[in-house]
Amino acid sequence: MSAFRPLNFVLLLAFLLAALAAAPAPASAQAADNNIEAKLIAEGPVAAGKRAMLAIRFTPEPGWHGYWKNPGDAGYGMTLDWQLPAGWQAGEPQYPVPHQLLISGLMNHVYKGPYTVLIPVTAAQDVPDGGRVPISVTAQWLACTDVICVPERAVLQATVPTSGQIDPRFTEWRAAIPPQIDRAAAFMVTDELLRVAIPLPAAQALPDPHIYLENTGLIAYGADQRFSRTGDLLIGEIPLALYGEAPEDIKGILAFEDGQGVGFEAAAGPVPAGGVPLAGTASETPPLAVLLLGAFVGGLMLNIMPCVFPILSLKALTLARAGTGQREARAEGLAYTAGVILASTALGGLLLALRAAGEQVGWAFQLQEPGVVVALAVLAAAITANLAGLFELPSISITRRGEPASAFATGLLAAAVATPCTGPFMAAALGAALLLPPVQALVLFAVLGLGLALPFLLIGMVPALRRLLPQPGAWMEAFRKLMAIPMGLTALALMWLVWRIGGDVFAVMTLALAAALIGAFALLGRQDRTLRYAGFAAIAVGALLLAGMPGTFERSSARAETSILDPVDFTAANLAEARSTGRPVFLWFTADWCVTCKVNESVAIERDATREAFEAAGVIAVKGDWTERDPEITRFLTAQGAAGIPLYIWYGPDGQQQQLGQVLAPDSLVDLANGT
Repeated sequence: MSAFRPLNFVLLLAFLLAALAAAPAPASAQAADNNIEAKLIAEGPVAAGKRAMLAIRFTPEPGWHGYWKNPGDAGYGMTLDWQLPAGWQAGEPQYPVPHQLLISGLMNHVYKGPYTVLIPVTAAQDVPDGGRVPISVTAQWLACTDVICVPERAVLQATVPTSGQIDPRFTEWRAAIPPQIDRAAAFMVTDELLRVAIPLPAAQALPDPHIYLENTGLIAYGADQRFSRTGDLLIGEIPLALYGEAPEDIKGILAFEDGQGVGFEAAAGPVPAGGVPLAGTASETPPLAVLLLGAFVGGLMLNIMPCVFPILSLKALTLARAGTGQREARAEGLAYTAGVILASTALGGLLLALRAAGEQVGWAFQLQEPGVVVALAVLAAAITANLAGLFELPSISITRRGEPASAFATGLLAAAVATPCTGPFMAAALGAALLLPPVQALVLFAVLGLGLALPFLLIGMVPALRRLLPQPGAWMEAFRKLMAIPMGLTALALMWLVWRIGGDVFAVMTLALAAALIGAFALLGRQDRTLRYAGFAAIAVGALLLAGMPGTFERSSARAETSILDPVDFTAANLAEARSTGRPVFLWFTADWCVTCKVNESVAIERDATREAFEAAGVIAVKGDWTERDPEITRFLTAQGAAGIPLYIWYGPDGQQQQLGQVLAPDSLVDLANGT
């Protein structure tokens, strides 16, 4: 059953009152004060038992609009009460493609200019030759501006001739009605999506697709719709509303652009996963060269982003021991670059594969998996112990000569740690990667890796740059131990994240697993056989701990962080409700694993000055927590052209959207609030 919607109830009540008030009106006249003029027009002559076409031509006054049969979040469609001669029958009204109109967060399906609804009628078997058959219909509709709505009513009359000429206007009006696809579509309802497979030739251009659904109470009308193609099938995905039940079949219009579209009917059935994603419009996706440049510069900027700082110690040690010979330095630079590019491309490919399989994931999806976070935490702890001198890992050794294999492994590790962040210039590139064909998207991810690897590659390839590095010596051992400090802080941060996502026992088990692994590495490197046996025992303990960890995992909902802004939790419905108030809205997305997000929160968001400015301006704060996988957040990020976080959006009182930068200045939000 559909949920109760107060705004629709009020409009319906007003509609019924207006209908009752108009009931005594003469049956032959249209209300003189209607804001949308309506006329009933017959196409031409009709023969006995044959079908004829009627039209209701609506002409709104400037600033007024009418509604499609499914009006959207608010409004009501037209109702018709026919007064036909005996034996005549009226069919379903046929509507042109409507337009979207967003008012105060509510999505409406409307017609702002003149529009024509066609109605087929079937004549009786005894239509007299050479006569004229009178037809009448009582029509009721809702006329609205962007501010007010008025229920309107008229009794429309026409005569259908049995001989004469065809009205030429019907040719144009018929062309505005979307043709029906002659093949059945299929749909399925998941926990959060309506997925529709519409047969459509692959050659059909779709610069701006949108599905208008006749079924009410099923989808979120204002939500962003995603489309992909697989052969001659168009796959549409639309978030469900918070109300409604799955129907047996659905009907609607797939709109293209400039009022063009096709009608479709779909029965419940399988809908393929995957396909090539489509952008909303061709102009929304920048040229590939611009995207590649953004990915390259973004990867380069990752070298100085806070989230990448833990890897800088590894790179510094590697650079310090590189370059004892030109050939060796080049080999290390190329091997490191190959590792970074391979890891970046592999992560991007896995992301694309998961999305093609129907998973709602985004950039840094690996940090939304508890097992990956545990592995990174244990690895960071092991690297910290290595830097502190407890044992030695070949990949970051400072006592061994440079080897391409070690540089390659360090490159893999650098990309794995660095790429979860989304720095400047990366947002548009990674967001577009989710909409590009797979080959172009993979090239983009590879270029991102090249940008990340560039500093080390240049050091390896250019002797003049290597000569700027300090000469190897005893200082390197002290430097290695000094670098254990930032890596240890990284390990602590990851352990904190493990606790955040899995609970107390899960975090303790992770600490014990890290201790067992460090103990095993330290003991296995000793010459004493007894100590080496103890190392194998530590490995066995670690295996037991790892096997028992899944049973200790506890969801993090009870450990949600509070904010001094008292934000509303992000959902599409909550955001629409906040925007419908006419007050400014600040929307931000964060995650416990996003270091940049946390820095911005401490610098600009979680401040008394920000809270006071928001309270004075009546700003509504909406917060999306992406620490764990959330398909609704992922869909929203994709619709905004962002593949990762942080993402900050400001909605002014007029509803205008402004996407803020990924690095916030201390007073940036205060200035926005004071300017409203």
